[in-house]
Amino acid sequence: MKFKILFVAFLFLSSIDLSAQNQKKVDSLASLLKTANDKEKVLIYESLFRETRGRKMDAAKAYLDSMEVISERTKSNLSRGIYYRAKGVSEGYGKDYKASEKSFRRSISYLEKTDDTLELSHSFNNLGINQRMQGRLDSAMVYHMKSIKIREKFDADPNILGQNYLSIGTVHALFFKYEKAKEYFQKAENIYLQNGNQRMLASAWNRIAVLENKQGNSLQAISFYKKADSLYKLMKYTRGRSLLVSNLGNAYASLDSIQLSNNYFKEAIELARKTGQKQSELLAMSSLGYNAHKVNQYQKALNYYYPALEMAEQGGMYKNQSQLYRKIAETYAAMGEHKKAYDFRGRYMVAYDSIFNKDVRSQIDELEKKYETEKKEAALALQDEEIKTLNEKAKVDKLTKGLYGGGMVSALALFGLSVFGYRQRIKKNKIAREKQEEIYKQEIEHKKKELTSQTLHLVQKNTFIKELMENLENIKKSPEKFKTEFRRIVMLLKKENASDKDWEVFKTYFAEVHNDFDQKLKTLAADISEKEIRLAAFLRMNLTTKEIAATLNVLPDSILKSKYRLKKKLNIDKETDLTSFLNTL
Repeated sequence: MKFKILFVAFLFLSSIDLSAQNQKKVDSLASLLKTANDKEKVLIYESLFRETRGRKMDAAKAYLDSMEVISERTKSNLSRGIYYRAKGVSEGYGKDYKASEKSFRRSISYLEKTDDTLELSHSFNNLGINQRMQGRLDSAMVYHMKSIKIREKFDADPNILGQNYLSIGTVHALFFKYEKAKEYFQKAENIYLQNGNQRMLASAWNRIAVLENKQGNSLQAISFYKKADSLYKLMKYTRGRSLLVSNLGNAYASLDSIQLSNNYFKEAIELARKTGQKQSELLAMSSLGYNAHKVNQYQKALNYYYPALEMAEQGGMYKNQSQLYRKIAETYAAMGEHKKAYDFRGRYMVAYDSIFNKDVRSQIDELEKKYETEKKEAALALQDEEIKTLNEKAKVDKLTKGLYGGGMVSALALFGLSVFGYRQRIKKNKIAREKQEEIYKQEIEHKKKELTSQTLHLVQKNTFIKELMENLENIKKSPEKFKTEFRRIVMLLKKENASDKDWEVFKTYFAEVHNDFDQKLKTLAADISEKEIRLAAFLRMNLTTKEIAATLNVLPDSILKSKYRLKKKLNIDKETDLTSFLNTL
């Protein structure tokens, strides 16, 4: 334990200057290997792996291989847990998120057998990040919260707790819960200020700045971006500065400071080229194109868009490719070249549909493969059963020949029972196989329905956004229509907010994560209404009274009354918290 405390302190103190001290840090870590035992070596190799991944891939792979050798030799659950976590990080770095998820889950399964809850917390956080990268935000939140609960309970290394807070905040931001996200980012900020962790403090400031910019607070965003950038400059962290400087450009663009914005984008491109960050370079190029389009310099915009598109096509960056198709189409439309605009609009639609359907289609393909594999396994199992039965039959025949008259009847009876058993087993296997086939067919059908539901939901949202933008344009063009158009927008927002279709989509996704939740409620209260089930579902998602009120477009007092009635209907005593009770279902 003493070694681990000193080791963690060493890692923190040596991480302050990222570029100047990086090689020195690697050398110092390597020197610790000489006197370390197997458990300590695994921790050191993991740190060496983290220091070299992304920069020296061969060295990182060698450290990962060393971890695997030790974990296999010692058969230690702790060593295996740490190895599979590092393996998951490596796979995630290569964007193989499914393999990465599998490794993180293996890491957790080993670490749960140990007493090292802090290492387990670390793996939960990694799995949360993995789920977030796959778009499974509910699942990501669950694992991040598990990690935080362990960290807070054991008063662990505050810097790692700060990372947990950053992760939770990021998920809240993806749910558009910006105030909640900011709350967690500020918790992380306070930790890093107290502990002097400059790199992570800059990361916290950067995320706060992104939130401020999303909420239209561009000046506050610029202030935080510049604070973060000053730390990155101090640490000579060129790689981190590339995206941050690009974000500064976006913030100035939102203030219509086009020239200043362009200067930051050009600096971001230079930094990205120095560090080989193709995607950062692409984003900055695309932003320069957008700025040019904004001031009606359409040819200049295309001069930025086309090189960015080439980078996206060569790098397999399909989402960026799709966005660039749309931007080029809009530029050609503004130039009056409608044939080219139509061509690129078509490319955008094809690319967008492909990206949108890819994940769900992949899940359906996996289910179909699983279904076929299970079908083959069932057939093989049936064959094995038939061979076994035939062998039994052969034994019975051999026994029959050696028996005298009086024993013949017994042998025949035994044979009859064997045949009967054989037929029963065949019948049983057939029924089991048919049931399994039906289960997989249902799963596949469910995924297809989910795809349809997602598509319809997207269409509804796009229609709503288009109508909203048209109303805003009317206000912009005719200020005298402000009152009329404003009332129309308010009505439109209320209509969208209270959409039953959105509730149905939410209910479908919710049922996948929380099986039979509504049935459990109906068991407790047969007369429970659909509105009360909806309220219970939102509470199960840990939404606050204020958030539920905003979602349902009612006053918070109304939600409090509804909660009281629901608690009474479910026959919950006064001392029991309603949300805590629902979390147990």
